[in-house]
Amino acid sequence: MSRIRSVLVHVVATACLTALTSQPLLAQSSVERITVDAHAPGTPFPHFWEQMFGSGHANLAMRQSYRDDMRAVKQVTDFDYVRFHGILDDENGVYNEDDCGHPVFNWAYVDQIYDDLLKLGVRPFVEISFMPKKLAFNPDDLHVFWYKPNVSPPKSWEKWDDLITAFAQHLVDRYGINEVSQWYFEVWNEPNIDFWGGIPRQQSYFDLYAHTARDLKRVSPRLRVGGPATAAASWVPAFLKFTADNHVPVDFVSSHGYADDTVHNLFGDNSGVPADLPMDQRVCRAIAKVRNQIKTSATPNLPLFWTEWNVQGMDQSRDTIFVGPALANTVRQCDGLVNMMSFWTFSDVFEEGGPIAKPFEGNFGLRAKGGINKPSYYAFALLHELGTTRLPNSSKNVIVTRTSKGGLVIAAWNLVDPGQHGATQTMDLDFHGISPKDEVTVQRVDSDHSNVLNDYAAMGKPLDPTPAQVNELNEETALAPPKRMDLVNDQLKLVLSPDALVLLKVIPGGGN
Repeated sequence: MSRIRSVLVHVVATACLTALTSQPLLAQSSVERITVDAHAPGTPFPHFWEQMFGSGHANLAMRQSYRDDMRAVKQVTDFDYVRFHGILDDENGVYNEDDCGHPVFNWAYVDQIYDDLLKLGVRPFVEISFMPKKLAFNPDDLHVFWYKPNVSPPKSWEKWDDLITAFAQHLVDRYGINEVSQWYFEVWNEPNIDFWGGIPRQQSYFDLYAHTARDLKRVSPRLRVGGPATAAASWVPAFLKFTADNHVPVDFVSSHGYADDTVHNLFGDNSGVPADLPMDQRVCRAIAKVRNQIKTSATPNLPLFWTEWNVQGMDQSRDTIFVGPALANTVRQCDGLVNMMSFWTFSDVFEEGGPIAKPFEGNFGLRAKGGINKPSYYAFALLHELGTTRLPNSSKNVIVTRTSKGGLVIAAWNLVDPGQHGATQTMDLDFHGISPKDEVTVQRVDSDHSNVLNDYAAMGKPLDPTPAQVNELNEETALAPPKRMDLVNDQLKLVLSPDALVLLKVIPGGGN
């Protein structure tokens, strides 16, 4: 793609640290000078962007390919929670009724799903959805997704209460309250759109939430429940007013928003948000909106979980190096506004439109069909290395952090939106408070580093890559080891081509 170019990283007054490229360097923009003070006071920087990931529907978790992808993403992010749709779907066999209409529960597949997650060191962020057919008010109210979840309200609140109570009690009995109290229970998915068939939509969802939250708390007050899990940052003020007015338990607020959601859908009319707000700013602007709505509610200290988001998907951009700088820029903007963000999704083992036919169709995940690592996989791996204290910096193109050992880790990027032609960006970094003995290293994801699309094209773009081909692609695109750089007068020059993501480390005393 025309926006993908190589990154060149070089040292002031020395020969260039040249990235391999077969394309001419684009015209450079003006130089951005960035001051990095190693001893500046910082603020806590929890890794909120990598603690949770989303993934299709629950039944996928019983597949080896799903678990392989989870293991691989866990390895580079150490994420804690996974969220998926449909734990109550008929494909998991949870609910039936006997000849007299009495509920019959079966937790066999639920146990397999959750057992395997916990073995991999990942806890469920339980999305309570969708409706078992035998419990549905309208058994034919099916969503358009390939696996056809039922989105009807229950035919009986009493039977819904029985199901949720039995579900929660089974989890506590099997895993223990000390474990399950560390999970989260989110009521439904995007009830403000076609995932919920209740009428009127908002009030009927609030009824569903009230029943479900009270059912969970009857099993144990330690179980954590929240919502409204809406699309496009909707319903939060009304939801919090309902829970407060009716004394309904709520432990967290959740909502969704994507970079390519419309300004109208995210903010409504007369919001003061410009209609042409860049996509790169929409997610965090929506999060800020919801955070402020929580602060002005009767429950101002509730945590906020953004349980679905992704970068814009134009021109199959989610398969490209664009994700790296878009992710980093989102982290920069959203820091301090949200407790966890759940990137949708960690894997292209995914079936909303049916089985994925071939790799690299612009799907959401970090790994393509067959377990091929996308550039986004390596971008998450780089950002995982950021420290846990953020240092102040006014640049919109860097995040500066300090590690527990006193070193620095800096992410720098050159974000160019899909379909746009960008110039290379030059950064002059001036360091203060570091020692001549400190070691400086660089790693990067760009058009020529950890970009599998080049190697996949060279391989002939196989529709069904063999395990050997997948291994070859992953070996060829693995992150290169950190490369040593030398500072000159405590200065460093970076030249970043479009959509490059670079990670710099300053290691005290060279790690000795």
